[in-house]
Amino acid sequence: MIGTKNIKSGTGSVPKIIEPGNRVIKVNKVYLDRAPWSDEGYNLMFDCEGPELGSDFQGFFIDKDDEAKGRHKGQVGRIRASRWLYESKTLAGDIEIDRDLEITKFLKHFANAAGSTKWMDESHNKYPTIEEFVEAFNNDAPFKDKFISACVCGKQYESRDGYTNNDLFFPKFSRNGIPFEAEDVENGASQVYVFNEKDHIIPITKPKEVESFSAGKKEEEDEMDFLS
Repeated sequence: MIGTKNIKSGTGSVPKIIEPGNRVIKVNKVYLDRAPWSDEGYNLMFDCEGPELGSDFQGFFIDKDDEAKGRHKGQVGRIRASRWLYESKTLAGDIEIDRDLEITKFLKHFANAAGSTKWMDESHNKYPTIEEFVEAFNNDAPFKDKFISACVCGKQYESRDGYTNNDLFFPKFSRNGIPFEAEDVENGASQVYVFNEKDHIIPITKPKEVESFSAGKKEEEDEMDFLS
């Protein structure tokens, strides 16, 4: 007899990596990443995780060198605070940009969204360098397990095996929208950008065609990129 009940629909497994779009995420780690081409420039990085996806979902290992720590229960992604590097410079019209101030401003916005304003207030003039400030924020983790609503952008790039992946980043604050806010903001009051590919995806100029697709191979590559 051919049974037609209890058959799961769908074309494939849920991706283990966060993809561009309007997402609900929590931040597991915040850190500075030095750009190799700049003596003082930093990327401000957020290692993020989505909501739990149930027992059928098998996420990446939390620590590839210690599998006893288990797996992530949701999708994961490494998201840059900005598409652009944080560095001190002078723009046209003698406008001064201060690297440390811009990083601090972004983290304060994030702290507001994640309900971590008390930590920010108590840390006023407490840390002498931006490196120490970010490290303390990460170690104290006042944002732990607090979900936010976010718009996640992507800059496409071609992987070693020809797959199209996304370098993730948050959109900038503007009069048109904000990158994230508290999860419990009602839809009608939300100021987060509504994701659209035209504004929030930077495509590959000349994408390479891939004749075949191996989901297993791509997941292995995604994991290497995330854990590296």
